[in-house]
This record gives sequence, structure tokens and C-alpha cells, in this order.
Amino acid sequence: MSAARPLTTLRTLAAIAALPLLLTACGYGSESTDDDKQAQVAADAMKLSADEVRIGYFPNLTHATALVGVQEGIFQKELGGTTIKSSTFNAGPSEIEALNSGSIDIGWIGPSPAINGYTKADGTNLRIISGSASGGVKLVVNPEKIKSLKDVKGKKIATPQLGNTQDVAFLNWISEQGWTVDAQSGKGDVSVVRTDNKVTPDAYKSGSIDGAWVPEPTASKLVSEGGKVLLDEADLWPDKKFVITNIIVRQEFLNKHPDVVEAVLRGSVKTNEWINANPDQAKASANKALEQESGKALPAEVIAPAWKSITFLDDPLAATLDTEAEHAVKAGLLEEPDLDGIYDLALLNKVLKAEGKDEVDDAGLAVK
Repeated sequence: MSAARPLTTLRTLAAIAALPLLLTACGYGSESTDDDKQAQVAADAMKLSADEVRIGYFPNLTHATALVGVQEGIFQKELGGTTIKSSTFNAGPSEIEALNSGSIDIGWIGPSPAINGYTKADGTNLRIISGSASGGVKLVVNPEKIKSLKDVKGKKIATPQLGNTQDVAFLNWISEQGWTVDAQSGKGDVSVVRTDNKVTPDAYKSGSIDGAWVPEPTASKLVSEGGKVLLDEADLWPDKKFVITNIIVRQEFLNKHPDVVEAVLRGSVKTNEWINANPDQAKASANKALEQESGKALPAEVIAPAWKSITFLDDPLAATLDTEAEHAVKAGLLEEPDLDGIYDLALLNKVLKAEGKDEVDDAGLAVK
């Protein structure tokens, strides 16, 4: 993988007709769900500068910091008398739209929609204020058809959506093998089949695809259907870490209510600390939250390996977001965006310092 470098003074590629779909979330559909869930606040709790803070996240394991933090009341404890209200989304564009419209103030989201949202608004709508999770993406294949990495050539491999985070990663990996694929059509030495993660397991079972480069829990669902993990994307990155989930904030809300944003970040840091100290309890809490959101918990054979492959952390791994943007440029799906100012980690570093933890780096892409 190429080393990260700052990307400056350029714009997104307006000529690509697929741009509204280009840099999306992790491929879990396109609709949003306003759960209108509001936490209970103690009568004597002291309110911060806002009456409420509206947060958004996906009902996915890669967003477990939000799932667990809400489920366990950790965020609400830090917010005191300021109410936390949560909504769930199934894809990045709808969450970015909600942030832009003021329907949510803070969101957990993948790197590609964060990049796309920031560049489309010329850097005026959001800031990345923290990391949340790393990893949880795998290439799972039919072991009867694909026995080694070189066998991927000539096969049909699914990704969640054109230009989404996993699609870009797979296209970059294909290029590094010396193979060629037309990014738009997915045709070439490998057939890249854009398939919604909800239907990918059925496509695998029917034989219409030979494998998939997908996030959890879809990867573990494929394994439960007889698939084999051929490659863990973490093995391609320095220190086996790459951003899969960030925390973003609406700039107007950050400017007006920094105390509320700081409280949410404190809750996120404490939630990640609790998750890492109590993995079994945290996994059960996340699964309970998923059951409440979707009506169905993940079975043990799916959630156990999926959970194990995700690292929950506060570091936004900014250099890897920069590199992910480079991969989209390399694939011809994006012109080099100006990411200067996409990060504002001042409040996170304040929280980390107060908690006795190491401060984190913005890879030179912070607010100047």
C-alpha cells in the first residue's frame, strides 16, 4: 500500500454521473430510520448549553461504539441534563443529508461518505472529530472455486456498491495484482459485482458470485454459509489498522455547543474503554441493541468472529483516510479532493489528555 500524503487544492469529479452513489457508506442499503429514541434524563441532572443532541449511526457492528454507548447509558451520563436523541441510518448519503439539514448533530460514519460529504459542501458542513473503529473487512470466497489469491482472477466478486469504501479497496487491490478492471462497469480481469450486503449471502448461496470483499457482519455470514476468508484487509495496512468508522459533527453545532460535543466525545472514549475491557459484555450489549433496531439478533457463529475482527479505538487513523481517498483517485472514481480542514481533533485530544491517554494525530489535515 502506498504511503499517505496530504491531498490539497483540488475538487471532486463532477463529470462522473455516478457521483451521488460514488462514495457511500458500507453498503447496508440506502434508507434511513428516524427512531426518535430519547434517553431518560435524571430530574436533577444539570443541562449543558443545548437541550438535546441528536446523533446518528448505523445498526452495524462497526458502529458498536454508538450502539453500546447509547444502550449502556454512557453518553447520557456524560451529557447530564442534555438529552441524547438517536436515529439510525442504513447508508452514508442519507446520514450526510440528515447532518446537512440539521436533523442530526453528530454521526458515526465511514470514511468514504465523510470525504464525499465534506468535498461536495466545499468543506463547510462537517468535521471529523474522532475515530471509532478499525478493521472488520474481509475477502471471503467459495473455497471450491478459489483456493489462492491468484485464483481470484477471472472470478465474480461482490462489493457493496460502486465507489463505496470496500469497492475502492478491492479495485486498488486488483490493480496491485497487475490486473485491470473498468471501475465503472466492473468488467475486466475480475468481474466486480456491486451487490447490496443484504442480498450478498443469497447471491453467494445461489452461485451467482464466487466471493465478496465486504464488511462485518456480512463477511462472517458468508463464512457461516461455507465461505472461506482468503484475505483480511487489515493485513494490507501498516500496524493492521485502517479507519472503518469516524465520528463527524455539524460545524454549526460544534461552534455553538462545544461543551455538548466534548461530552459526547468523553462518552465515546469511555465507551471504547469499556468495550475493550469487557469484550463479552460489550458484544452482548451491541447484539441486544441490534435486536432492538432490527428485530433480530446476530447468531453466535456470526457475531463472534465478526466482533473479533473489529478494533474499537479513538484514533481517527487520519493517514489511512487520506490513503483511501488516494485509492479512489487512482481507480478513476474521484479527482484529488481538498481535505484540508476535514479534521478538528482539539476536543478529542482534550478529553484524551484528561483521561491520561495519548493524543492523536490529524495527518496534517486539521483546521488551520
